[in-house]
Amino acid sequence: MDVRKKLEILADAAKYDASCSSSGGKRKAAKEGLGSVEGMGICHSYTPDGRCVSLLKLLLTNFCIYDCQYCINRISSDTARARFTPAEVVRLTLDFYKRNYIEGLFLSSGVIKSPDYTMEQLIEVTRTLREVHGFQGYIHLKAVPGASRELIDKAGRYADRLSANIELPTDGDLKKLAPEKSFAVTGGTMKEISARVEQSKAERKESPKAPKFAPAGQSTQMIVGATPTPDAAILDTASRLYTRFKLKRVYYSAYSPIPLVDARLPAKAPPLVREHRLYQADWLLRFYGFRVDELAPPEQPDLSLELDPKLAWALRRREAFPVDVNRAPREALLRVPGMGVRTVDRLLRIRRWHRVTLADLARLRVPLTRMKPFIVTADHRPTGLIDSARLAERVTPPATQLSLFTSAQEALTGEL
Repeated sequence: MDVRKKLEILADAAKYDASCSSSGGKRKAAKEGLGSVEGMGICHSYTPDGRCVSLLKLLLTNFCIYDCQYCINRISSDTARARFTPAEVVRLTLDFYKRNYIEGLFLSSGVIKSPDYTMEQLIEVTRTLREVHGFQGYIHLKAVPGASRELIDKAGRYADRLSANIELPTDGDLKKLAPEKSFAVTGGTMKEISARVEQSKAERKESPKAPKFAPAGQSTQMIVGATPTPDAAILDTASRLYTRFKLKRVYYSAYSPIPLVDARLPAKAPPLVREHRLYQADWLLRFYGFRVDELAPPEQPDLSLELDPKLAWALRRREAFPVDVNRAPREALLRVPGMGVRTVDRLLRIRRWHRVTLADLARLRVPLTRMKPFIVTADHRPTGLIDSARLAERVTPPATQLSLFTSAQEALTGEL
């Protein structure tokens, strides 16, 4: 099979892996080196500051020894198969970079022979790019759960970011649909990556010349909608992963029905807005101080598809409002619908000099219609609005077509 046909198969197969982001990795330019992490941008990824970067995203192979029922590349699937050699991936990466198509590489793989053998093949690609060709661009590498500590250590020397995918939100889900995998094995790999990242940081404090280990950290991915697991359990797993392993990102990927599907899997994909709501809730957990049980309480364990998670929380907790923007602490301001991290920080600076009015908020370009029932300013008090039976209708924005760039824009503005 020629390389073009392999690329067609394996680039398409890689689309199911959403754990792709190139923020956080920086490498100094080297003499006669190649590539850069810093440039602007066949996959597009968005950094937290809204910058677009382009990555060559593919699988080393879609052959796999596992039989995960939700995966198109499982061993029992009759999908077309292909396999790159490490040398072919290296050549493709360099050729695409020289044509200015990409700024880096996202490389994953099905598991062939064993986790260690697969990891060795992936490492050979990154080693050749870094040591033989002096490639300084961004590399995101799949860390195969179960691979040895020595191989994970090697992978982190060459890759900017590693990702060991948890795949399903609970261990029970995995036992049902992917019995060859477990949270314990994947968690062990995540723990090793986390420990090596922290060790590397400590070593570099002692000596700036100490080698880096996965300087952009690690991420993971969970498939949403393949099982009946509610959003509360998904977010609880994500929250524990952030706390235990200091992950940079948890990615949520809506389940996509595949041919010859297992009877236990749904026939239809979940609505994409569910994936979007999980990303919004994830952002609130990480940067706004919310807890999982506030966003998805036991009596309502799934996020609303109609309302964003912060607005839904505010409508359930009306007794917490209105909030006086001239007196409230930062933690309370962050819980006002429509008020993001950047807005709150600007607001705190403004009120040091004078009392904040609606005009000040308008200049900050916040969604005043959504915010007004929940705030008090120097010239505004929402008389009776917070207790109105029609408050949800008043503050809910009209339905619009979701954009592929919505999450990136929210990351840029911080307005939730």
